[in-house]
Amino acid sequence: MTKTALVLGGGFAGLEAAIQLRKISLDVTLISNRPYLFIYPTSIWVATRERSVDQVKLDLTDVARRHGFRFIEGAVESVSAARRAAVVKGEELRVDHLVVAMGGDRLKPRGVDHTFTLGGEPDNVSRLQAALDALVAKGRGRIAMGFGGNPRDSSAVRGGPVFELMFNVDHLLRRRGVREAFELTFFAPMPSPGERMGKKAVSAIGAMFGSLGVRTHFGKKIDRFLPDGVVFEDQSKLDSDLVVFLPAGDGHAVIRASDLPVNEAGFIRTDEGCAVPGLPGVWAVGDAAALLGPDWRAKQGHLAEVMARTTAANIRATEEGWPERESYLPHLGITCLLDMGDGAAYVHRDARKERVVPLPIVGHWAKKAWGAYFKASKRKQIPRIPGM
Repeated sequence: MTKTALVLGGGFAGLEAAIQLRKISLDVTLISNRPYLFIYPTSIWVATRERSVDQVKLDLTDVARRHGFRFIEGAVESVSAARRAAVVKGEELRVDHLVVAMGGDRLKPRGVDHTFTLGGEPDNVSRLQAALDALVAKGRGRIAMGFGGNPRDSSAVRGGPVFELMFNVDHLLRRRGVREAFELTFFAPMPSPGERMGKKAVSAIGAMFGSLGVRTHFGKKIDRFLPDGVVFEDQSKLDSDLVVFLPAGDGHAVIRASDLPVNEAGFIRTDEGCAVPGLPGVWAVGDAAALLGPDWRAKQGHLAEVMARTTAANIRATEEGWPERESYLPHLGITCLLDMGDGAAYVHRDARKERVVPLPIVGHWAKKAWGAYFKASKRKQIPRIPGM
């Protein structure tokens, strides 16, 4: 009898898991609460109107048909790791292998509803686009952008998209000829934001902020947000007409309510092969999982896909009775093409090296080309390039 797999979550990790599990001939069902994968790395350009919302969506029904797995749109209501099951639309689905790829929730500092963001629900970037349009139409203003941390899990921080958005907004204002009328400030509670990318990257970003006239406000914890700015722990205030903030990740509420073992932040504990200890046939990948590794480790889309492929390989080994198991740890690293509106920088860090490679002009177009490549490769329209 064909073995069955249920993948919970239709993001980078979940979709790659479904694709890879079909390749090893499992009967696969993918569950997602939306009918598309939202390509967050390219959503920065929705805010600046270089891309539409539809251009950064990948239809999951279409991808499922091309790869031969089943797709169900619906929210996961509960998870039972002991039963290898989940309840979706009131129906319990039980399988041989349960792969949890539901991502996570976001921390909610006081007053965060006064801010705009790139993460979370896709509608957020449309709200940000409208707010930015309105402020730019006024011809002058103050824009503050920043991100937060999670003291319970350092891997749950995502600052890269906010750095990119700041650079792209600066470029937008310069193209419009109104940059001098806007005050741009980048803020973060940590003394050296971006340090997990490496000292070279922090130095390069700092130099770029200096050359562009972007102010910085680092090293003070955020107390609360107001409609007109950010208040820090010492009660100092950063006044702003538009605040963009990307909160750190936190454990998913459904996962916290389940019998899955989680760390202090609510992320699922796994071994280096993505298996949940003590629960045969249960796996966790992507943002839902508690990452192993050094303090600088970070949750990124490419690592989520590595974890998905590792899981598929280990499920095959389990079913075939092979003793060997793969690990995602040798692939642990931070890699991004940090877009700047008129160029980019290739940033890489792993256990052996740090690298920052400036890519004027071509880098911007390379990242846009990656967005098209990602969609086409998932649709099986072009071959997948290893590592991309």
